[in-house]
Amino acid sequence: VQLQAFGGGLVQAGGSLRLSCAASGRTFSSYLMGWFRQSPGKEREFVAAISWSDGVSGYADSVKGRFTFSRDNAKNTVYLQMHNLKPEDTAVYYCAADRQHYYTQHLYDYDYWGQGTQVTVSS
Repeated sequence: VQLQAFGGGLVQAGGSLRLSCAASGRTFSSYLMGWFRQSPGKEREFVAAISWSDGVSGYADSVKGRFTFSRDNAKNTVYLQMHNLKPEDTAVYYCAADRQHYYTQHLYDYDYWGQGTQVTVSS
């Protein structure tokens, strides 16, 4: 089971980026998928999650209305579209997969993790 996240980069405040996370080794048709982020000196925090089975999604308050989490079951890939980026969004973004829960924001519930992709938002 492998997750590969990509799509990060450097963007000015107010700009947009789309992160992708491709899953391989298993069909994630019943897995909860999540995005977390971690900036220097801070704990890893929840960003968004989406259920594979019915597409139910949830977001951290800090990104609600700016980020959209979607999935393509046929490609075993999830996407995090980020708009109106702010300097405080700067972090390494990680995708994760959870085998057991329908929905959770707790990072320790997630079983598989990608390697992370850096997002830097300049002011």
